[in-house]
Amino acid sequence: MSASAPLAALAAFYFSYFAFQGLFGPFWSLYLESLSFNTVQISILMALSTLARIVAPMFWGWLADRSGQRRVIMLWTSVVSMASFVMVAWQHSFWGMFIWLAVNHFFWAAALPLGEASTAHLTRSQPGRYSRVRVWGSIGFVCFAASGGYLLNLVTMANLPWLIVGLLGLIVLACWRVPEVAIERAKARPEPIWATVRQPHVVALFACCFLLSFAMGPYYNFYSIGLKEAGYSASTTGLLWAAGVMAEIVVFWQMPRLMARFTLERLMLASLLVSALRFALMATLLPVAAVAFAAQLGHAFTFGVHHAAAVGLIHRNFAEQHQARGQGLYTVASFGVGGSVGGLLGGVLWQYGGVGLTFGVSTFALLLGVGVCVKWLRPTPATVSAA
Repeated sequence: MSASAPLAALAAFYFSYFAFQGLFGPFWSLYLESLSFNTVQISILMALSTLARIVAPMFWGWLADRSGQRRVIMLWTSVVSMASFVMVAWQHSFWGMFIWLAVNHFFWAAALPLGEASTAHLTRSQPGRYSRVRVWGSIGFVCFAASGGYLLNLVTMANLPWLIVGLLGLIVLACWRVPEVAIERAKARPEPIWATVRQPHVVALFACCFLLSFAMGPYYNFYSIGLKEAGYSASTTGLLWAAGVMAEIVVFWQMPRLMARFTLERLMLASLLVSALRFALMATLLPVAAVAFAAQLGHAFTFGVHHAAAVGLIHRNFAEQHQARGQGLYTVASFGVGGSVGGLLGGVLWQYGGVGLTFGVSTFALLLGVGVCVKWLRPTPATVSAA
């Protein structure tokens, strides 16, 4: 196996994993609506994915760190995830759908933090190369989010579950090719993981991740509604979403150059500063098309730079024996708790102040993150000299 083969296998994993999200996220609520579920039932069923990312990553991370078998866990949890979605496809009752979706999401949520830990380990000697592997996840997402509507026009909404089963099968095949990354056993027993988590700069890191995802929660739930209220057509809305993802892909590809010039802490700070400006523009000038487009380009920092810096900082701060749990904690703090709390609060704020109030609160949260980053997540002399 060539030196690049393990990374190619992980790139295929990211592509298939986020291709699933690209098809599931935008269209699954429409499928549930076609089954005549009401809005409350749809909200509950859609929330299961987020809840799984709060509960599951730490369990699977603990199991992987304890057993030292990330690949095996990735493979078999993906098999169970695919099998359980076959059961989802046959469900027409709320409770049947609830049970099998919950099973699916719990096992589906296992693979990503383990894949992140392995990719971070394999690219540790080449700063920024992680992002050129991870970018295939963004490509997979945008391919299926953009083509999903056309696919469903061809095969009908009733067959969406079977398309998703096929993508979950691709994840299984990708996990079959993912290498087992040997976890180096320390000569001395490493300090407990919670001793690492309690360190001020690690607390600050997770606080920054939480605050950015908190700010993004209302964006994912209400940005399209805000665009509609501002007078944008459905096609323009789609183009603006695509512009954000394309900007993310470009910055992922350029991360080796950025990481060669700047420390991870400075990149984290830049992601928070640009994101604060982005949300301030959306809160005040969203009806101005040029401003809306420019704000979407900020997604390069809001997700691309932020995610790459966060994964790198976690890899640096956590011992090898705690890597899977460290990445799991990142998933919990950001996409799990942060996104959930922000999304729920956004639903309340939107009723009273729409775009201005909701994205204004997001801006405030990001500025708070800037303060946390400046005070507690400063580069050490070693990292500054390395940069």
